[in-house]
Amino acid sequence: MPARVRYGVIGCGMMGQEHLRNIALLPDTEVTAIFEPDPGMARAAALFAPTARFVNSVSELLDVEELDCLLIASPNHCHVPQMEEIRRKRPLPLLIEKPLFTDPKDIAELDAFKVAYPEPVWVAMEYRYMPPIAALIEQAEQATGGIKMLTIREHRFPFLDKVGAWNRFNRYSGGTFVEKCCHFFDLMRLIMKSEPVRVMASAGQDANHKDESYDGERPDILDNGYVIVDFHNGARAMLELCMFAEGARYQEEVVAIGPEGKIEAFVPGPGRFWPTDLGDPPVPQLVVSPRAPKGPRQIDIPVDPTILDAGDHNGSTFYQHEGFLAVVRGENPAPEVTLDDGRRAVELGLAAQQSARTGQAVSLSSLSLSSVAC
Repeated sequence: MPARVRYGVIGCGMMGQEHLRNIALLPDTEVTAIFEPDPGMARAAALFAPTARFVNSVSELLDVEELDCLLIASPNHCHVPQMEEIRRKRPLPLLIEKPLFTDPKDIAELDAFKVAYPEPVWVAMEYRYMPPIAALIEQAEQATGGIKMLTIREHRFPFLDKVGAWNRFNRYSGGTFVEKCCHFFDLMRLIMKSEPVRVMASAGQDANHKDESYDGERPDILDNGYVIVDFHNGARAMLELCMFAEGARYQEEVVAIGPEGKIEAFVPGPGRFWPTDLGDPPVPQLVVSPRAPKGPRQIDIPVDPTILDAGDHNGSTFYQHEGFLAVVRGENPAPEVTLDDGRRAVELGLAAQQSARTGQAVSLSSLSLSSVAC
């Protein structure tokens, strides 16, 4: 492996550009080649990767000899076809943005990909690496005495504008519980250390995008909802999502409770959205509340301002790339977020979509994904 790790990047929209900014902060890395078909996004990406070569297709990018790894940050529905093209032509260590897939029909192809792909694949689940959430994960077992209840709340802004408005439609995004919430279902599995057995959801589109129209079609994505997940170990988790609540002080709140106490993580939203007239943005916090002796402890968990300014995810994209690069360089044996993790998170999202649509609980053991409509 050369001293300098050279990335090929597929897709440089809003999230792709966040990746570029964070790669630029990492020592001994460079973005060597980029495929971004939208001219405006390509121009923006060139500001963050001025030495990168821009190409006209995934195939042309794979022809660039000086590549050590790949990043896919294209629209959701493009992921599986691009993964398969890479597998056929030139497998390299791969970091792929969530969600791993959007359509149950993709599962057979993903299964074949997993068996045949000879290089490590890391699914980008940034929320694991937000410093306050990482601290909660590390301390949760001791603080709670064994988690019995987990609540994840995200009160945030509506979906941002994306090229072609792909994130306005279930058929491209996978649906809100897949596109936005696979992060949270991944966290549930990670924190609970158990697999889900049943999903119940109630959701709607009550405030956002209702007056928008694209080629005569109105967006069909959810903008709020509740999801309850029962786990094999008897614990349960709940997601509360509201995408018209950007006035909140904190965007994400994660609460784990057990017989010995409670632990909470509070994560602010993107700093660029915090009004300057309100002063400094909120600082991420961890709160540990033992039952006895009673006495909550509040711990500030600040993030390096340079890393914080490089993206909208509380520094997590930087820390994720550190882990991925350790795999690429052979310093760590395997990705921390696997293809199986990415698949399970999407399956939970699809089950939540189905439950919200039908009003019925969905058993994960009997879930027929071939019948799940996004």
